[in-house]
Amino acid sequence: MKDFEGRVALVTGAAKGIGRAVAAELARRGARVAVNFLTGEKEAHATVRELGAGLAVRADVTSEAEVAEMARRVELELGPVDLLVNNAGFYAMAAHDKLTPEIWRKTLEVNLTGAFLVTWALKDSMIARRFGRIVNMSSISALAPRPWSMAYAASKAGLVSLTQGCAAAFAPHNVRVNAIAPGLVETEMLHRSPRELVEQLREQTPMKRIGAPEEIAKLAAFLLSEEASFTTGQTWVADGGRVMLP
Repeated sequence: MKDFEGRVALVTGAAKGIGRAVAAELARRGARVAVNFLTGEKEAHATVRELGAGLAVRADVTSEAEVAEMARRVELELGPVDLLVNNAGFYAMAAHDKLTPEIWRKTLEVNLTGAFLVTWALKDSMIARRFGRIVNMSSISALAPRPWSMAYAASKAGLVSLTQGCAAAFAPHNVRVNAIAPGLVETEMLHRSPRELVEQLREQTPMKRIGAPEEIAKLAAFLLSEEASFTTGQTWVADGGRVMLP
């Protein structure tokens, strides 16, 4: 299925994990994909080579100037961006007695301000062309208390609110905006978490397993596609059933 043939996609934080899987899925479905990275240069270029087409582009999503340059370069080399996935993220496990203003600021700058800056760099072009599809990568941490990662949870909850506000504002211009809230997914972030916590959360998951990045990628592709043509402002949970729990 090549339903994204002729479309240009930008996936932030796409050198590895969920972002890489999303980039691969969109390329498989015909999109020309810009793979954004900050530190994973080798992985980003390897991803582009494997995709067979596209662009690896470095930018710090918290820098307005770097985001503007990324948008300019992607449009110059691939064309105007039609599909945006705001996936770049930062996670620090820090209970209240370890949560510093520095961790708080960095978490919100990457996870929330970063999505804002990238969206704002692209939205006017989407609105002018009357076509745009945006997916923001939130988390089930946005939907329940997370005393061990309050900054992360707050940033992802803010992303849900940003998604809703943008969806309402952009809808008259044929620009749809949705979010995904993944649960436990096999990523580098998961491997940085204490093993006992991961096993506890796995056991609490009704499906008794960890998700694969490819499963989140397919959901992102659905929300970007015309199969979801009447869907905007929604947060789609993919967590093996954990948010059902009291």
